[in-house]
Formats: sequence, structure tokens, C-alpha cells
Amino acid sequence: MKKHKVEFRCTLFEKKLLKVRAKKAGITMSEFCRKAAFDIKIIERLTDEQIEVYKMLITYHNNFKSIGNMFKKKNPNLSAEVYKLADEIKNHLNNFKK
Repeated sequence: MKKHKVEFRCTLFEKKLLKVRAKKAGITMSEFCRKAAFDIKIIERLTDEQIEVYKMLITYHNNFKSIGNMFKKKNPNLSAEVYKLADEIKNHLNNFKK
């Protein structure tokens, strides 16, 4: 049970930075400060956008593995699959420009 209080002074900028980093890690500012003081690894939570990118990369990984397997089997549909995947990647890249 935590019942003792520790206080320290910091600038307004430092306080805001602590709040932002704690929020990114999904923990309270107190918990963030405790972990930082005791050199406990602080892991930031992924944003929804980062999770979507991660899922997209998994899909691309699987697609490239499939293409590799098609090369081994000399699949005649290989060219179409490669162009389809290239177009999909280009569409995602164009979304970054917006």
C-alpha cells in the first residue's frame, strides 16, 4: 500500500513532458516517475495507427512469403500477384502524402 508522498520541483515543460510520456506508456505520472527512478523499463503503448501499420506489415510479410513459394513452384500467376502487391503498396504510400 502506497501511503508516503515524494515531491520534487521541475519546470512547466518538464511536467508536461512527464505527463505526455506517462500517457504514451498508459500509466500514471506517479508510476512513470517511480519506474524511471528505479530504472524499470517503460514501454510505450502502440497507437491505433501504429497497430494498423503493424497489421499491414504482417499482411505484406505473408504476401511476400507466398510470392517466394510461387517462385519455387514456378506458378504462372506469379507476375499478376507481384503487380497486384506492388499496386497495393503504392496506394498505401500515396496515403502518406495526404
